[in-house]
Amino acid sequence: MSKFLSRQGFNSGESTYELMPFRFKRVENNEVLLSNIAGEHLFIHQSKLEPFIRHELDNTDPTFIELRARHFLTDNKTKIARDLLPVKVRTRYKKLPEFTRLHMFVVTLRCEHSCPYCQVSRQSDDKIAFDMTEATALKSIELALRSPSKHIKIEFQGGESLLNFDLIRFIVDNAIRLSGEKQVSFVIATNLAVIDDEMLDFCQRHEIDISTSLDGPEDLHNANRPRPGKNSHQKTIEGIKRVRDVLGVDHVSALMTTTKASLDRVKDIVDEYLANGFYNIFLRPLSPYGFAIRTRAYAGYDTDRWFEFYKEGLEYIIELNRQGVEFREFYTSMVLKKIFTFEDPGYVDLMSPAGIGLAAVVYNYDGDVYASDESRMLAEMGDKTFKIGNVHQNNYEEIFLGDALLEPIEKSFAFSAPMCNECVFENYCGADPVFHHATMGDALGRKPESGFCRRNMKVFEYIFQRMREDSYVEDLFHRWAA
Repeated sequence: MSKFLSRQGFNSGESTYELMPFRFKRVENNEVLLSNIAGEHLFIHQSKLEPFIRHELDNTDPTFIELRARHFLTDNKTKIARDLLPVKVRTRYKKLPEFTRLHMFVVTLRCEHSCPYCQVSRQSDDKIAFDMTEATALKSIELALRSPSKHIKIEFQGGESLLNFDLIRFIVDNAIRLSGEKQVSFVIATNLAVIDDEMLDFCQRHEIDISTSLDGPEDLHNANRPRPGKNSHQKTIEGIKRVRDVLGVDHVSALMTTTKASLDRVKDIVDEYLANGFYNIFLRPLSPYGFAIRTRAYAGYDTDRWFEFYKEGLEYIIELNRQGVEFREFYTSMVLKKIFTFEDPGYVDLMSPAGIGLAAVVYNYDGDVYASDESRMLAEMGDKTFKIGNVHQNNYEEIFLGDALLEPIEKSFAFSAPMCNECVFENYCGADPVFHHATMGDALGRKPESGFCRRNMKVFEYIFQRMREDSYVEDLFHRWAA
C-alpha cells in the first residue's frame, strides 16, 4: 500500500531537518521505496523509515545523506537545494504550453485487410464515401498549424491510408506551403500492401517516415491480419525492404498488437523483429474500443495474462542484451525515462494531465475532431463523448478550449486523483480518461478496479524489482532511459 506524507515542519526543538513531500511503499527484502513530487526515488531499509519520519535520523547516517540529496528532507545545509525541488517539478511540465505536436489525419476508412482486432470500423476498399475531402483536409491543416508547438507532426491514418494517396500528397504540399516558421514532418501509417514506386518517390522527396504493423512470424501475422491472397506477412516484409531501399533503414518503424494467439509466442515475435532489422518493440495490449470489442477480440485475455506475456518478453530482451544484442522494449523505455530524468517523453499514455488534445489530436475523415486516436475509436462504438468539435463548424478556440476537452483533462491530473495522489508510482504513470470512460463510464475511473492502473502498477513494480536485484539490468535500464 502506498502512502503520501505532506511537507512537515520541525516537530521538536532538537530536530535538525524538515520533511519534504513524499510517498512510500513497502517492498521486498524489508525495504521501502520512496518517491517525491519531482519523480526522485530512493530505496531505504524499513528500519530507517520511522526514525526518518519522526525527525530522529542522525545527520551522519548514510540514509540521511541520500534522503537530503534526493530532496526527501532539507536542513540548514540545503536551503538553496530546497529551491531545486520546484525547479525539477516545473521541468516535468515545461512542454505543456507548447501543445499539440501530433496531428493525425484519418484520410480514409477504406482497407483491404480484415483484422479481427481492428479498433476502427473499416470500410471495404471501394467505398469512397469514407474518404476525407480536400476541403476538410485544408480546414484540418489550418487548425493543426494554429497549435502553439513549433514542431508539428502530421500522421496519416486509416483504414489503409495509402488507398487515398492523392489526398496525402495534397495535405503534404499544402501543409508545407502554409507552415510559415513551423517545422512540419510527416509519417504514414500503412500496412504496406499497396505501396508503390510513385509513393516511395514522394516520401523520399518530402522525408516522410513510414509506420507499419508486424505482429510476429508469418503464421501469426497472417492470422492476426488477414487479407485477400493470405499474404499479409509477405507484403509487409517486402514493403519494409522496399521502404528501406529508398528511404533508409531508420525511416520505417513497426508496431505489434498482442492477441490471444500471441500470448505464448513472445520470443518468436521478438525474433521476428530482430530478423527484420528492428531494434525495439512495443509489447502493447489490445484496447477496449471499436471493432475489437464487437469481435470480442478484447476479451481474449486479461491484465494478468498480458503481464505474464510482457514479463517473459522483457526477460528475453534483457538476456539478448546480456549476450551483446542491443534491443529495447519501447514502453519500458518510456517509463524509465520518467524514472531517471526530469524530461517528460510526451508519450500520451504516460502523461498527467492526460495527453488527449495536448500531445495528440485526430481529424476524422468527416471533419469531426477527437481528443485522441482512442477517442475516435470510441466514437466508432457510438460514443462521441470525446469529440471536441468539427473543422467546418468550430474554430480553434472552440475546439481546444471547450469543455469537451478541458473537463476530462482537469479530471485526469493524477496528483489530485483519489488513490493516485497516494501512489508511489504517480510521477511515472499517466492518466487515460478515454479508457476509464470506456470501461467504467467516467473519465476519472475507480482506480482499484482500473485495468489501466493494474497494468501499470505491475509494470512499475517489476521494473524497480529487476533493477534492485540485478546490477546489469539497472545499468541496461539507465541506457534505455538515455
